[in-house]
Amino acid sequence: MTWPDPGRFFCYLALVVLASGFKIVLPGINGTLSVNFLFILLGVIELSPGETLLLACVGALVQTHWHARNHVQAVHFAFNAAQLANSVALCYLVYYHSSGLLGERLPLRLMATAIMYFLGNTVPVAEVISLTEHRPFHQLWVECYFWSFPYYLVGAAICGLVSWINATFGWQLSVLVAPVVYLMYRSYRLYLGKLEDEKKHVEQMAALHLRTIEALALAIDAKDHTTHDHLQRVRTYALEIGKELKLDASELEALRTAALLHDIGKLAVPEHIINKPGRLSPEEFEKMKIHPIVGAEILDRVNFPCPVVPIVRAHHEKWDGTGYPDGLKGEEIPIGARILSAVDCLDAMASDRQYRPALPLEEAMQEVCSQSGKQFDPRVVEVLKRRYIELEHMANAGKAPSAGLKVSKDVKVARGAAPAAGLEKLGGKAAGEAPFLSSIAAARSEAQALLELSTDLGKSLSLDETLSLVAARVRKLVPYDAIAIYMVKDGKLHPAFVTGDDFRLVSALRIPVGEGLSGWVALNHRPIVNGNPAVEFVHLEGHHNASCLSSALALPLIAGEDLLAVLALYKVEKDAFSADHLRILLAISDKVGASIKNALQYQAAKDSATTDYLTKLPNARSLYLHLDSEIARCERENTQLAAIVCDLDGFKQINDKFGHLTGDKVLQAFAAKLRQSCRRYDYVSRMGGDEFVLIVPGSSPESTLELTSRLSGLASESARQVCPDATLSASVGSAVFPVEAANAVELLEIADRRMYSMKQEAEVPAPVPEPALVM
Repeated sequence: MTWPDPGRFFCYLALVVLASGFKIVLPGINGTLSVNFLFILLGVIELSPGETLLLACVGALVQTHWHARNHVQAVHFAFNAAQLANSVALCYLVYYHSSGLLGERLPLRLMATAIMYFLGNTVPVAEVISLTEHRPFHQLWVECYFWSFPYYLVGAAICGLVSWINATFGWQLSVLVAPVVYLMYRSYRLYLGKLEDEKKHVEQMAALHLRTIEALALAIDAKDHTTHDHLQRVRTYALEIGKELKLDASELEALRTAALLHDIGKLAVPEHIINKPGRLSPEEFEKMKIHPIVGAEILDRVNFPCPVVPIVRAHHEKWDGTGYPDGLKGEEIPIGARILSAVDCLDAMASDRQYRPALPLEEAMQEVCSQSGKQFDPRVVEVLKRRYIELEHMANAGKAPSAGLKVSKDVKVARGAAPAAGLEKLGGKAAGEAPFLSSIAAARSEAQALLELSTDLGKSLSLDETLSLVAARVRKLVPYDAIAIYMVKDGKLHPAFVTGDDFRLVSALRIPVGEGLSGWVALNHRPIVNGNPAVEFVHLEGHHNASCLSSALALPLIAGEDLLAVLALYKVEKDAFSADHLRILLAISDKVGASIKNALQYQAAKDSATTDYLTKLPNARSLYLHLDSEIARCERENTQLAAIVCDLDGFKQINDKFGHLTGDKVLQAFAAKLRQSCRRYDYVSRMGGDEFVLIVPGSSPESTLELTSRLSGLASESARQVCPDATLSASVGSAVFPVEAANAVELLEIADRRMYSMKQEAEVPAPVPEPALVM
């Protein structure tokens, strides 16, 4: 190497060292960039190849080791030196041997040289970084190096100017390039500083975006307590499988987001369905199937930069086309949804659920494999089968610290008397309301209505009150024009509660079990949706075509295995009821059935305390309560009432001769005839044994005497009705309030004494006539 002008060389060397110290760190990679290329180009013009190569190597040494962030290995410096040598050689070749192509025009030769140095200095470095960091070469080169290309062109212009100054005024003026070097360095710093700020902003927004997604996932967790850990685990599994299947960055980001948010549509599914401790009914499953559609509608408004929405919508599609909601098949299903479907199923089976305990992970994996090519993409299943144990360890190791985070639900806020708009002002759906919002609102309203129904039914023991509450609460869940609750009695359905349109017609119905809509439901214990109510009204003579009702929804109310009632809803419009309406009614049918059973049992217990079990007449306790009430009324209205006590004569002989079962039938027959012979407002009761009491308001002495005279005949008829050979009569005593007694006890005592007096008279034998004396 020759040294024609050592002073100029060392001047350029000092400037190269200075320029190499003014380096900047390239964003996103482990590399730096300086402005020493300016003096390399100047060396190509004014120095020998050896001098220029030495300048390049010294510059590379300073740039590599000066304030290095990481330890620099010798191989790195060797690579830098080698690629600089190649770049310098190419630059000399272009500058001095391109005159045939470019002519003697210095600007074009300088521009070509600068371009060659730019390519020779950046392409090899970008290629090595691309190979070591597994990043696309073109993307890496454009993002990290191409932005500096204009500086090389400016540097070429500066070198041409400096070369002209040196030729005119001497090389010593080259030192004036130092401020230019600093200005270019500052320009580098400002530009990359702006890029760094933008990068930090993007990272912050990405972090905010991720935290927002996790917050939405937590909102799902607040509704479905089995979901949060499930979502985190699914995300870990899905991302690793996506990487192995070579998904690009956009698809991986979409998969990451969808793994957390794929169940957000469950916000529109009532909680009693999500958390049901058993298998879903077909109607409940229909409601559950809306959650991919609702989830896609919610996320569609977020405007994600990656294809999240198609994954969420299709994550329940199946490889063979039998999935929902769109029935996509094979490759029609987004790859992210195919991955999510298999991973979601595996983790769900390996986790505890309300309707079944967790399967061992190996068994869950076998179940997934059995569905390869049917439910799941075979490629996805193959990767999952090969790596599921490794992915399980990764999921367990990567559990987020916030996985156990809880939101405040069971708290009460003391402050705040009322909202600004006031309370209890209900309205319909707002105009322009999105479908998914109305679905979420409907789910919330349904849950609230079910809670209110359960609370109210738990407070009621009266059958009438229970049926009235059911009708009122059902209207909030399923709109109707008329409702009937039929109870089964003597093989027919009798309306125990009716309200709404055609009240009189429905109230008059007596539907045989097995006939009509409600009769079919009662017989088969199965519901009917949108049946024709006209088949009910054929049991009304002359009125079966007069009803305005056109559609019916009927379902059985069962407690255990016993049919208690049939709930029937009617609408004027045809086909007015949906499967969703049936699902809601099925959800409450067990609660309603249990409440009706409790009310019936309460009524039976109440009746047993005041009703004689054999004759179904009021008993002695009920008699005294009723008599006190009637006496109080007579005192207010200044009227009379009669108490008649009746005792059956010869009843013991019937029991002794024909048996107690026959005697019981005689008592039942006599009780029935007593009811038939009395007025509607007269009161007939059984005091006990074979003694009966009648309370006859407003009875005159004549009418009382007439009634008492008929009782012995009724007793005789009852005995002959049961057993033709039986003989029975009655002893009767009566008293009138207030003429003969001042209170209930005196009234019954006087009537009872008179009855026993009559009985004793009947028992005194008639004198036997003396036989005639025969002479």
